[in-house]
Amino acid sequence: MPRESLYKRYVPAVKPVNGNGRLAYWLAFSAGRMLTGNGGDKPAIPLLSGLPDIGLSPIRTQYLGTLEGKACYSAELPPDTAAPSGFSLRDMRSLYGALDEDLYLLAGRALQIVAWDQTHQFCGRCGHPTEYLPAERGKKCPVCGFTSFPRLSPATITAVLKGDQILLTHYAVSRSNMYTIVAGFVEPGETLEECVRREVAEEAGVQVKNIRYFSSQPWPFPNSLMIGFLADYESGEPRADGVEIAQAAWFSAENLPDVPPKMSIAREIIDWFVSQHSGKQK
Repeated sequence: MPRESLYKRYVPAVKPVNGNGRLAYWLAFSAGRMLTGNGGDKPAIPLLSGLPDIGLSPIRTQYLGTLEGKACYSAELPPDTAAPSGFSLRDMRSLYGALDEDLYLLAGRALQIVAWDQTHQFCGRCGHPTEYLPAERGKKCPVCGFTSFPRLSPATITAVLKGDQILLTHYAVSRSNMYTIVAGFVEPGETLEECVRREVAEEAGVQVKNIRYFSSQPWPFPNSLMIGFLADYESGEPRADGVEIAQAAWFSAENLPDVPPKMSIAREIIDWFVSQHSGKQK
């Protein structure tokens, strides 16, 4: 069953409004590591009146909107920041599955905005310092007028189906035995369907047909939007490209290798395949 939208709890905005209350959620990052509270059974996003409350001085902050009525801020901390007592600085991947899914999605949003703000302090055309746009998430050069917005890199991720089998691949750079479905970034001038066909052909050596949308997932590593598809096998034999992909093979629902963890769209699609063909989930 699809998860409920984050926007049932979270309201995005670029300007604070009066009446948000004194305490706010602070999604703060130092060299890509996120500040989390250590209290309780799970890591928590700090709820503070400001980062100086715990002895931290952010380089820059950005207002994100409200989560269940409480203001939310992202913040860039110096790269040599040490976590205060009772807090930790954790890599986002280590928080995958540890945070509530909505909070993880919000944290991914915050991380991308912090990274964009950090790398767009100056105009990419003329080098002049940029200024924030007043009513939307963007920056404009006051000299040449060049405007930039947070970068988003769309990528397709596709389950290729052949009867009761699914095509899974093992990435050459992976240090684990995990297999997953074919994914790749959309190239300029390419439709999503063309990207699916190209990536599957390039990485796994097969042709596909009947491409249909499944679902999507934001992926903050570093700034992707994963767009999931199902596609039927048309022709060819699985053949790893030997560069990105080390192995490519067909698997049945009862004989899956190690697959990605929960919360990933790859696992969501694989679990759907399993439910359709065995009623069991690996």
